[in-house]
Amino acid sequence: MEWINAELLPEHIVVRSLETDIFDGLILHHLFQKLTGVKLDVEEIALTAASQRRKLAMVLEAAGQSLQVEEPQAQWSVESIFNKDLLATLHLLVALAKRFQPDLSLPTNVKVEVIIMESTKSGLKSEMAVEQLTECGTDKDQPLKDVFDELFKLAPEKVNAVKEAIVNFVNKKLDRLGLSVQNLDTQLHNVTLALELLKDEDLLNHPVSPEDIVNKDTKSTLRVLYGLFRKHKLKESTDGEPLEFPN
Repeated sequence: MEWINAELLPEHIVVRSLETDIFDGLILHHLFQKLTGVKLDVEEIALTAASQRRKLAMVLEAAGQSLQVEEPQAQWSVESIFNKDLLATLHLLVALAKRFQPDLSLPTNVKVEVIIMESTKSGLKSEMAVEQLTECGTDKDQPLKDVFDELFKLAPEKVNAVKEAIVNFVNKKLDRLGLSVQNLDTQLHNVTLALELLKDEDLLNHPVSPEDIVNKDTKSTLRVLYGLFRKHKLKESTDGEPLEFPN
C-alpha cells in the first residue's frame, strides 16, 4: 500500500485497503498508466458492476501483456480480483512491483496457507495448500531497511536525540553563511530541485516526496539531512573531528 500510495500521490489517490480499493479497476488503471506510461482506452469512472468488470478486464489484459503472463498462467483473474480475493490481488501487485520497481523492499519467502474447499456428493472436502507470494532469498538479497522507518517504529523515544544531532550538524555547516536552524520541522523547505540533486548524487537511500518535506513530515526531513550527514561523515572523520550521533 505504501508503494502504491507513493506512486499515485501526485493524483491524490490513497489506498487504505487492498481488499476493497483494488477490485473495480479504477486504482489499477491509474497505477498501470503511472508505471508504464501507456494510456488505456477505458472509461475513467465505472459505476455499474458490469462496467467495472469490463474495465478491470481491460486493465488486467494490458497488465498481463506487460508482465508477459497470460490469464491461464496467472495467479489472478478478472473474477478473483473483482470478488476481492486478497491472495489473488497480492499476487498481481507483487508481480507489478517486481516488474516495475525491482528494488522495492519486499520480504523474501512469504508463504500463505490456503484451505481449498470443494463440494462433492459425499459432502464438503477440504485440503491445505501453500502458495508462495514472494521469492525465496537470503538476508543478503534484501535491500537495506530504511533507518528512519526502523527508528520511528522501534525507538520513537530516540527521535528527538537524532533530530538534535542532525540540527547540530546542519548548523555547523551553515555557520560560515551566518545561518542557523532552530526548528528542523519548519525551516528546511526549499525542496524539489534539492531532492533531484541529492538523487543524482546517490545521497537518498529511500524515496522522498517534496510534498512530504513541504508538509513538515519529520521522517522525510531526517532522511534527506541524514543523507548529507553520511556524505560528510568519512571526510570529517579523516580530518580528525569526532562525530557524535545517536546509535
